Amino acid sequence: MSSGYLCLQLHAHLPFVRHPEHESFLEESWFYEAIIETYIPLLQVFESLTADNIDFKLTMSITPPLAEMFSDELLQNRFIDKLNLLIELSEKELSRTKNSEFYPIVLMYNTKLIQCRKVFINQYNKNLLAGFKYFQDIGKLEIITCSATHGFMPLMSVNKNAVNAQIEIAVKNYLKHFGKYPSGMWNAECAYYPGLEDYLKKWGIKYFFTDTHGILYAEKRPKYGIFAPLFCKNGVAAFGRDVESSKQVWSAQEGYPGDPDYRDFYRDIGFDLPFDYIEKYIHSDGIRVMTGLKYYKITGRNEEKLPYDREEAMKKVSLHAANFKFNREKQVEYLTTIMDREPIIIAPYDAELFGHWWYEGPDFIDALCREISKSNIVKMITPSDYLKKYPLNQVSTPSMSSWGNKGYMEVWLNGGNDWIYRHYHECSEKMAELANRYPNTNDTKVRRILNQMARELLIAQTSCWAFIITTNTTVEYAMKKVKTHLSNFLELYDMVSSGNINEELLSQCEWRDTIFQEIDYMAYSDEHTYGLGVN
Repeated sequence: MSSGYLCLQLHAHLPFVRHPEHESFLEESWFYEAIIETYIPLLQVFESLTADNIDFKLTMSITPPLAEMFSDELLQNRFIDKLNLLIELSEKELSRTKNSEFYPIVLMYNTKLIQCRKVFINQYNKNLLAGFKYFQDIGKLEIITCSATHGFMPLMSVNKNAVNAQIEIAVKNYLKHFGKYPSGMWNAECAYYPGLEDYLKKWGIKYFFTDTHGILYAEKRPKYGIFAPLFCKNGVAAFGRDVESSKQVWSAQEGYPGDPDYRDFYRDIGFDLPFDYIEKYIHSDGIRVMTGLKYYKITGRNEEKLPYDREEAMKKVSLHAANFKFNREKQVEYLTTIMDREPIIIAPYDAELFGHWWYEGPDFIDALCREISKSNIVKMITPSDYLKKYPLNQVSTPSMSSWGNKGYMEVWLNGGNDWIYRHYHECSEKMAELANRYPNTNDTKVRRILNQMARELLIAQTSCWAFIITTNTTVEYAMKKVKTHLSNFLELYDMVSSGNINEELLSQCEWRDTIFQEIDYMAYSDEHTYGLGVN
């Protein structure tokens, strides 16, 4: 019998990046790297835990853009090409490093990449969604959705039709991929504003997550703090992020991933080895990029890097998993002295942290699940199961919040990226205007244009573009994405308004930007915004 619960929530998201007009495209590698380093390793962890009859339950938000990329044949086949090239590189490296201290590390990568290919092609027939769906179907994983293209909802709230569309399209896309409606939603960037729950409720969402201060600064002071959900006034539950468990994993200074024995993310042979040797395996334009073959451990901030030692790293994984469990047990033991119910500790993280940034992250999840399965104090639970156990909860309205730097909107709205929002708002108004002017049109060509307009607007509204501009990483690409998709949108709008249809441009947009083949532009209509729903 447990005294409290841990909800481990993994947020899996990448923006929709697909460029059939190029033979290879640099930013598509975000997806390929995440498959190798995060998504397949997580599935392998779930398989191992299930095979060993370990009692575990996780929650995972798979965003609609990621689900669409998992299911895209072009990206699936390009990933296989990328994987084959990496296997070839690892075999070349086996020869180069033979009799050196790096040979065991290269062998580890070579074995992993070959296994990755088997899992991807033979086990899941190139679509990893089948794997995640399987673990949901057997009750080990609760998959939830996210706003359709990870739109930052507080900054979209001026246009109710745009908010409705992000949620409606997400829910219907989830239905397409998983065969049922989602019970929960991860609002992009863990962002909430009062009133968002009205749209969540309408489309059947039972719960969502907020950052810590979203609950602590709620309209009415939360009796149980962040250790129990609040019900919004319409009955949708809000779960708040736990600060302590977050810091132990996220913090650059205090978090586990910074341990000196863990693999260093930044030292990669794509940059370390001579250009002539590595040229075939980096970008076709000759741009040096990460290959994923990294041979050093973190070691220390000012020390010369030492070779990665997998055995030593796994010892640290065991220690850190045990420590994380110990700390959650101590939290629960304290909380049970001041609460009249079993507390729930919400621990949400970006899924890509586990494996991509923190190479040993999937191993940590495996070890943690095994540790908690032996605990008599804390057990793993999903939000849905907690709400079944505790169907009565305090009613209040959470505070506007996000999990971005400083907790509000600064990351997504500042002097560097504020120019995008007037275009978002204007295009959202134009989209709603046409949806209302052509309700459920039978004109096939007009319907095609309106559906493609919705796709272009949605891709442009991805919160990642504003984030990238703020963090000053691939800024040129992010700005180009915003401008290109909004430009496409406006050209399509002019087609409908003028009646002069450019079939070539329309077909090009449909061929390139294929997200949401099931889309219905009526999601932007007043009829859907103020009427239809699944409840």
